[in-house]
Amino acid sequence: MRIVKDAKERRNEILDAAEELFGQKGFDKTSTNDILDKVKIARGTLYYHFKSKEEIMDALIERYNDLLLSAAKMAAEDKQLSINERIARVVMSLNMNEGNGREIIEHIHKPQNALMHQKIQRVIINGVPEILTGIILEGIDKGEFNTPYPYECMEMLVIYLNTLLDQDMIELNETDRKKRLKAFFFHVERLLGVEQGSLKSIVQLFEHK
Repeated sequence: MRIVKDAKERRNEILDAAEELFGQKGFDKTSTNDILDKVKIARGTLYYHFKSKEEIMDALIERYNDLLLSAAKMAAEDKQLSINERIARVVMSLNMNEGNGREIIEHIHKPQNALMHQKIQRVIINGVPEILTGIILEGIDKGEFNTPYPYECMEMLVIYLNTLLDQDMIELNETDRKKRLKAFFFHVERLLGVEQGSLKSIVQLFEHK
């Protein structure tokens, strides 16, 4: 008996299978036949949802964008953590180099996929500063921060860290990367109007991660 599934459910089933296969075999070595075999659907069903393997990867990137922002919002709203811990965890939630996300990172860093890379960067730069600004405003209310430009400060933080942690943008060894992080947060402390060393816990969380 043929099982008929809701279009959204079938689409997500295809994406789940493709994500797992891309993580196991790599994007280039995964064929549409591999995806068909895993999901156990006809080729026409696959092409109804996605015209190509590249289109599947595009959809996975869209889904990762949603997951990244959801994870960032969840970290920002965790009031059991200190303000500094929430800031650090929001930024660390953007790490895609774990699990099957590594294959997406490798794919978008290929020269021919520069537009995909820009798409993820745009989502991060446009979405994350606003999430962080809510934490900073809370810190201002509590007297922990003192800045007339909370959003602009967080925008600078996200843009710089996003660039610093992108191997395609800046090639650094681990020692130099840690030095850049310490220098950056040294200046962020002044932007936020706090005493030197106030954000040390954030740097330590990044180093540990």
